[in-house]
Amino acid sequence: MKHWRIEQMDWDSFDPARLDPDIIPVVKAASVVERNGVDYAVYLNNVFFDDPAFQAAADNWAIEEVQHGDALGRWAMMADPTWNYPEAFARYRESYKLELEVDRSIRGSRTGELIARCMVETGTSSFYTALADATDEPLLKAICRQIAADEYRHFKLFYDHMHRYLKRERLGVWQRARIALGRVTETEDDELASAYHTTNEPPGVPYDHRRCIAAYMARAMRVYQLRHTTRVTGMILKTIGVAPHGWVHALIAQVIYRAIRLRQKKFARQAALA
Repeated sequence: MKHWRIEQMDWDSFDPARLDPDIIPVVKAASVVERNGVDYAVYLNNVFFDDPAFQAAADNWAIEEVQHGDALGRWAMMADPTWNYPEAFARYRESYKLELEVDRSIRGSRTGELIARCMVETGTSSFYTALADATDEPLLKAICRQIAADEYRHFKLFYDHMHRYLKRERLGVWQRARIALGRVTETEDDELASAYHTTNEPPGVPYDHRRCIAAYMARAMRVYQLRHTTRVTGMILKTIGVAPHGWVHALIAQVIYRAIRLRQKKFARQAALA
């Protein structure tokens, strides 16, 4: 069940005078990644083939993900009237394909799969919160806040199912941490780079992962502030089974924030050279 609908947004509140040109390419890329949630639902249904309760939850999750993509895509077409969201999504679908014919998780266990999903929702919830805080454009701010709230509910959804599977698979803290950190490092894989390429570069321009991931990350990482990484840290610690409180939490949040700033500067240099 959706918690909001596209038609309920105040589309007349769009203010082109408050656009940040650096944010538009990020929103374009995010729109097609979100819209691709249907394929992820197919993958999850195959992995959890004998769990109808989770399959129903995954199907509803995908419906909300598609709405995220459609809302962001509609906004991006207002921000850039020369851009076509459906055409860009079609290009993305041709460029980036998931392996759907599976009957087990690539993470080694169902608990591992749910940990990975928690990490994805941790990243998206924090990203859309940071993007809402970074933009002055009122419509994008409102859309991002709605999406961020959805993504946090999605985190809770996968977290609750993770605990259900932990009772039988019993992964320890270190095993869970390894899976979680492994999924975090995958944010620089082809999914986002290909999304940037197919939504921001003209057809005929050869795909170059290094160039595209640098262009995306240089812009996306810029929106994060310390309070956002503090939230990320808490959700990661909770997922791996460590209480997200106290000086350890604060220290890790600082380390993550500084790492993001350093990575953003590195990607910005790469993007400028490209």
